[in-house]
Amino acid sequence: MSNDLVKRRMDGEVCFLTLNRPDVLNALDTHLMRELVKALTAVAYDDHVRCVVLTGAGKGFCAGGDVRAIGQAAKERVSEVGPGQRPLASLERRVQWVRRSAEASRLLHEMPKPTIAMINGACAGAGLSLAAACDFRHAGRRAVFRAAFTPGGVSGDYGGSWLWTHILGTAKARQLFLIDAKRNAKEALEFGLVDAVHDDDSLEAEVTELAQKLAGLPGKAAAYAKANLNAAMTEKFSDSLDRESLAMMLSREVMVREAKARKAEQAAEEEVKRTGTAHGSI
Repeated sequence: MSNDLVKRRMDGEVCFLTLNRPDVLNALDTHLMRELVKALTAVAYDDHVRCVVLTGAGKGFCAGGDVRAIGQAAKERVSEVGPGQRPLASLERRVQWVRRSAEASRLLHEMPKPTIAMINGACAGAGLSLAAACDFRHAGRRAVFRAAFTPGGVSGDYGGSWLWTHILGTAKARQLFLIDAKRNAKEALEFGLVDAVHDDDSLEAEVTELAQKLAGLPGKAAAYAKANLNAAMTEKFSDSLDRESLAMMLSREVMVREAKARKAEQAAEEEVKRTGTAHGSI
């Protein structure tokens, strides 16, 4: 069953990852959290994948954490502890569990290929953080957005406070988390939560077009550019100049090497056409 929690589909060099708990608007339970990290780890290091699109099945993108399912799982862990054993649900263990689950946001943010959140419906809590971790956010008109942390008595996770502060600025990030207004797609676009809004029936086509364009970029150039942009959030300008200079020459070296390889391949193909014989054949 767990293999169906995150569905993977390839469209050329674009990988679509779909959260698959549509009956609860793809809210994250412990199983989905684990499977999402596994799926993102796999695509991050898959050379056949040049762009990743994250979306949700049914009418939701991700409604955040499934509080009821997570609470039940925690009770079951406690009940499994024998006499004199340390409770599995200790604070330290719970912190470690949340941090491991939040690797999903780090992978989306740092993997050396573009990532897109295709927001097809409800986007709240950790789902909003996952969207922020992506390089691009495109929404359908039925999408709705809410941080949904503080009214429930929790402060937020999955990197949302760091990501939204860098995306929106400090003032808007405070509005997002502390005032916690519910926003429709148009309001989310005006506030800066998404890059674009599309008609619901054309959302996938619009995102696929963008994803194919990103997948067509020279891979190393896109990877180095993304690394530069991420590092620029925290490093000094002089450090950024150093990083850019190195990445510029490394990416150019790859570009030149690949161009020479293509030229040699074309020359070999032309030779075959001219002589009718492949080089080295008898």
